[in-house]
Amino acid sequence: MGEFDLIARYFTRPPRHATLGVGDDCALLSLQSGMQLAVSSDMLVEGRHFLSTTPAAGLGHKALAVNLSDLAACGAKPLAFTLALALPSIDEPWLAGFSKGLWDLADAHGCELIGGDTTQGPLNICITVLGEVPPGDALLRQHAQVGDDIYISGTVGDARLALEVFKGAVSLEAAHFEAARLRMDRPTPRVELGLALRGVANAAIDISDGLLGDLGHILQRSKVGAVIETAWVQDSAAISDAMQSVAFNKRLDFALAGGDDYELLFTASPDQADEVLEAGERCGVSITCIGRITPVAGVQVLDLQGLPLSRRFASFEHFAH
Repeated sequence: MGEFDLIARYFTRPPRHATLGVGDDCALLSLQSGMQLAVSSDMLVEGRHFLSTTPAAGLGHKALAVNLSDLAACGAKPLAFTLALALPSIDEPWLAGFSKGLWDLADAHGCELIGGDTTQGPLNICITVLGEVPPGDALLRQHAQVGDDIYISGTVGDARLALEVFKGAVSLEAAHFEAARLRMDRPTPRVELGLALRGVANAAIDISDGLLGDLGHILQRSKVGAVIETAWVQDSAAISDAMQSVAFNKRLDFALAGGDDYELLFTASPDQADEVLEAGERCGVSITCIGRITPVAGVQVLDLQGLPLSRRFASFEHFAH
């Protein structure tokens, strides 16, 4: 099977929304009048972002999910995406699983594949996703306000917990491990919540490299600081049963610096608290308040007694040594 046969068999469908899809030098996409185009790219590299044992369907899902999560953090509606795929060799069962995971999530969000590239090389997946958002409605990192509450969606720490089990550093009962592994392999992009938070949240980001590290991007862009409490790590909707089964200090590390959660972290005025919770209820997603925005630069993490913690929480950095 050659490159173009591969594309035709696994990654080509008739265009539904695009004016022109896969098969030409460029795709053509028409936008609704007055809408802004939101664009984001993410690359997944074997051994860096996923294990070689990751099931193909889960990898197809995750490759698109991490990009849709960026659109969610911006409050943008998904439209289409491109796929650049490097493969060591043509493995048809793997391609069938990968493309199924990809198509299933794409169909769930009405997002179509409109082009890309394939080549031979170490397994590497790069997706560029396109979405739309009304002018002035995009959720950005730069508008957090002093006094804002800080919220997270869903649960955090599960993906890191699963990774630690793979590394042999943590032991879990089978049911808890499978639940955590599902969160690592098949994260849920909070697209509907991102749309619901337009006009409610002041600033937003998705949690990919670790809660505190990603919060730091909001603080830097907004020129503010934050206080983060930890009582929610002991017992809240943000901590899964699997996470509850490990010691509190490990739970704290995984929740605050674990990464790979792909939940939304956002800030909103206390006056919007009811609207925030209603948005979560409409979308079927738990929302947990974890702290507040302050005028003092940096992040202060408080212990269960409300006293500052001296521990350092290191989030993921691609070029850290």
